Amino acid sequence: MAKQALQCTVNGEPVEVLVQPYTTLLDALREDMGLTGPKEGCGTGDCGACSVHVDGKLVASCLMLAMQARGKSVRTIEGLAAADTTLHPLQDAFVRHGVPQCGFCIPGVLMAAAALLEENPRPSEEEIRYGIAGNLCRCTGYTKMVTAISEAAGALASQRSAR
Repeated sequence: MAKQALQCTVNGEPVEVLVQPYTTLLDALREDMGLTGPKEGCGTGDCGACSVHVDGKLVASCLMLAMQARGKSVRTIEGLAAADTTLHPLQDAFVRHGVPQCGFCIPGVLMAAAALLEENPRPSEEEIRYGIAGNLCRCTGYTKMVTAISEAAGALASQRSAR
């Protein structure tokens, strides 16, 4: 099959790459764009390691064809921090609370948490647990993640009210 031109915006930058029609968004991000934050854990959308935002919605990039992102805005973990490389409050809280262990699942968890906080700026503990329920982590008991997400929610709320 002939490759097709995929034009989209990735982490705020216009991108054009040639992909096979059957290429997943995950493979295009990793292999064609060099963005290795999203990981393939299961390839079936069950683990959350490949989570990214497409037009503001959380998606499993292993289940989405790259061409479905044509003309859309994609944000990966690499685009979560500010342009000046200041960590996003979620990333900062994860580091300070010692959340990352092996790090394999962390990009997907951060993207799920960011999507949650964009929809619900002040989630309860139960809502946080539900918001990251699609992300499997074998290294933690999720307690530090929940604490860090809750703290980041407060930091983001303070930033919003300071504007």
